[in-house]
Amino acid sequence: MYEAIKWPEDMTPSRSPIHFTNELIVAASVETIWSLLVDHTAWPSFYPGVEHVELLDGHASLQLGTRFQTNLAGQDVYASVQEFEPMTRIAWGGGPKSSLESKAYHAWIITPVSEGTHLWTEETMQGPLWIELAKQAPDVFWRTHQKLLEDLAKVATQRSGSPTK
Repeated sequence: MYEAIKWPEDMTPSRSPIHFTNELIVAASVETIWSLLVDHTAWPSFYPGVEHVELLDGHASLQLGTRFQTNLAGQDVYASVQEFEPMTRIAWGGGPKSSLESKAYHAWIITPVSEGTHLWTEETMQGPLWIELAKQAPDVFWRTHQKLLEDLAKVATQRSGSPTK
């Protein structure tokens, strides 16, 4: 029923020391979820720790190839959109400015279901900075992404007037 992530070869789960998945059913439409994910100005309302997102290519919203910088996991990060299928999937890859050998790939699969939208997010991470953070708190990235899903669900359901499931 659900799509699979289209991993870049060097970021597959089998090649990445950090890999996690999170999922949630949200009582909001695919269109509402999509609109929030591609609107970089909305991210601070649901993305834990994000205070700003700056698009670097003059785009008004995220699209295939859009390069952006933001602050994620306490790090200033450069990334670019590498998967983009409207209403279905989006993924970005990049890494922190402070550790060029560290990188991550974060993908979203958005699927309509009878209750609203099934959100699946999956990420792989490589490099010394991410590994050190994971050593300090082994489930930090999973917990942060679970909060991301829950906060995204709250914002989406407020827009659509439905409770989270």
